[in-house]
Amino acid sequence: MKKSSKHYKFINNNTGNAIYYYSISDDLEPKKVKEELEKVQAKVAIQNGIFIETVFWEEIKD
Repeated sequence: MKKSSKHYKFINNNTGNAIYYYSISDDLEPKKVKEELEKVQAKVAIQNGIFIETVFWEEIKD
């Protein structure tokens, strides 16, 4: 049986462009999901040379 997951996109607030996509298991509790997304947010900001405040995430709904 496959595990379900939630999919997120990270967006540069200045341009409105999606700059990273990430998936997280549905099994995690909401607090852990937020912690994981914050880590990815920091990583994406560093990799793209932009301020962390300009990167936000949004869940991709099917």
